[in-house]
Amino acid sequence: MTTLTHADWEKRAQDLKIEGRAFINGEYTHASSSATFDCISPVDGRLLAHVASCDAADAQRAVDSARATFNSGVWSRLAPVKRKAVMIRFAALIRENMEELALLETLDMGKPIGDSYGIDIPGSAQALSWNGEAIDKIYDEVAATPHDQLGLVTREPIGVVAAIVPWNFPLLMASWKLGPALSSGNSVILKPSEKSPLTAIRVAQLAVEAGIPAGVLNVLPGYGHTVGKALALHMDVDTVVFTGSTKIAKQLLIYSGESNMKRVWLEAGGKSPNIVFADAPDLQAAADSAASAIAFNQGEVCTAGSRLLVERSIKDTFLPMVIEALKAWKPGNPLDPATNVGALVDTQQMNTVLSYIESGHADGAKLVAGGKRIMQETGGTYVEPTIFDGVTNAMKIAQEEIFGPVLSVLTFDSAEEAIQIANDTPYGLAAAVWTADLSKAHLTAKALRAGSVWVNQYDGGDMTAPFGGFKQSGNGRDKSLHAFDKYTELKATWIKL
Repeated sequence: MTTLTHADWEKRAQDLKIEGRAFINGEYTHASSSATFDCISPVDGRLLAHVASCDAADAQRAVDSARATFNSGVWSRLAPVKRKAVMIRFAALIRENMEELALLETLDMGKPIGDSYGIDIPGSAQALSWNGEAIDKIYDEVAATPHDQLGLVTREPIGVVAAIVPWNFPLLMASWKLGPALSSGNSVILKPSEKSPLTAIRVAQLAVEAGIPAGVLNVLPGYGHTVGKALALHMDVDTVVFTGSTKIAKQLLIYSGESNMKRVWLEAGGKSPNIVFADAPDLQAAADSAASAIAFNQGEVCTAGSRLLVERSIKDTFLPMVIEALKAWKPGNPLDPATNVGALVDTQQMNTVLSYIESGHADGAKLVAGGKRIMQETGGTYVEPTIFDGVTNAMKIAQEEIFGPVLSVLTFDSAEEAIQIANDTPYGLAAAVWTADLSKAHLTAKALRAGSVWVNQYDGGDMTAPFGGFKQSGNGRDKSLHAFDKYTELKATWIKL
């Protein structure tokens, strides 16, 4: 937890020097076109930087650099134990620069400084070091063969990886991909969201300082329809890894088919059900968790508990507890360490969230908390955490990912009905179950079509647990040793002795 005050952070923000150029072949560089876009802070509308707006020409420069470096073997054929040491140094440099990186993250996308400093940046460092530590402990295989044959099953780095990452946890989501991709020996081109490019640009220099060779990590800020599309269609990119919306995830699959059938690994949207049975062991804990599951990070979380399913017999008791718990989540200045709800990432996203609130009203849901834009005088983009009661699963606010602090409350009468409602969505990223009945917990968890299921908690797990979705929430897994599957090719070598 930071010991700096609001005034301390404001002073650091005034003194901060922000880099906005791309990073290609080990150095900062302007976009080939010299084009830039304005990076505006959602905190108060201030201009943070003019950021390089990369396009297809820059994608070509980065791919050429990444491919040449990969083929040289300077990183791809380096002993795993040596790559491990560099990755650990990379993580250490992120920790050493935590204040600067946390400040960039908060100014860039609006999240509270306490979260940037206490969660995002330490988590990013951990993702790099955890994967680095793992790489010299992953063994290949020897097949069961006749005495005069030798069958080897080995993993090799896949080559050039394009990582397209989101704006809600900019450095953390990038690090979930950089950790296994770099540790495996690949060259990576990181394309941060145009809404939050600053930490990605900054850590590129830290990577080189840590000992990662020039060309192994390149960073291309810019728009998805320009540089993102160019990477996805490039014939010399071997795989694309992506976290973002389901709409863009589907487009990336099309681009793969139109180009070189590159591997495409996707972590897309979610509409996660948080199921509270009448026999939940601690209703207050469940209520507190329901509030934090929708308000944390302003609801801009792919696993946000945006559908609260409550057993009808306890609804009149439980819902007031949730409403009361949500009062502790109040939007405020993100540079104030006391703030736990910051600004939405930009005006576009704020208007999207407000349009969903209007949709809830239009469809007949009952607003019981929040529902308004606030703090307009700051020039920032703030919306109150919001609860709608009387929601049916057919309503737009119950079916579509809002990516904001809007909670839909639904009721059920049996475990079977709860499961039916929970699974009645295109998504399958996460779910939670609250019950004191061990059998009910196991059977419900097994029946839920979701990549992560939490019991008597929300958002559990650490780097050892794989993370990813079922259905239109994507494929493949971030975190854990399973993540290495996305960044390696499996080769069988059969030798006659």
